[in-house]
Amino acid sequence: MDVGQVVGGNLRRLRTAAGISLADLAAAGGISKTTLHGVELGQANPTLSTLWALATALKVPLGELLEAPASAVEVVRSTDGRPRVEGDAVGARLLHRIRIRGTVEVYDIEVAGAEQRSDAHLPGVEECLVVTEGGVTIGPADAAAELEAGDSIRFDAARPHVYQGRGPHNRAVLLMLHPEP
Repeated sequence: MDVGQVVGGNLRRLRTAAGISLADLAAAGGISKTTLHGVELGQANPTLSTLWALATALKVPLGELLEAPASAVEVVRSTDGRPRVEGDAVGARLLHRIRIRGTVEVYDIEVAGAEQRSDAHLPGVEECLVVTEGGVTIGPADAAAELEAGDSIRFDAARPHVYQGRGPHNRAVLLMLHPEP
């Protein structure tokens, strides 16, 4: 895909998402509606100053217009060499990091029978866990819940919390939600 098509597609996507009409964006960017339409179709070669004006009108960084959007699908295979950490009861493999007004980290975890106590995370951090195999005891240290495969829990991780497996094979998907600073 050439730069003109990338810019045009991004411009159309961002304008539509912002709910701005072609005419209103053209006026805000100081260009004609016909020129803007040509840019959106990937048939024009806008100047840097035009792109800056359009990015400013859309309230986005210039790179949002210039860079091809990331693939909507990211597949991580079980055999992929992803980052891994080990604790007393939990071994965690980072699967994805998803940014939405902060960051969501997605982990595939195994939970052993030993109890693991986790200190409070930063204010605003939440955890969401979905048990995929076995059973676990998890949650705030003063209100932990016993979960089975298919159960889930979401809690404020800015307080001490615990993890403990309840059988020989316990797995789950853990989402850690970190707000924007």
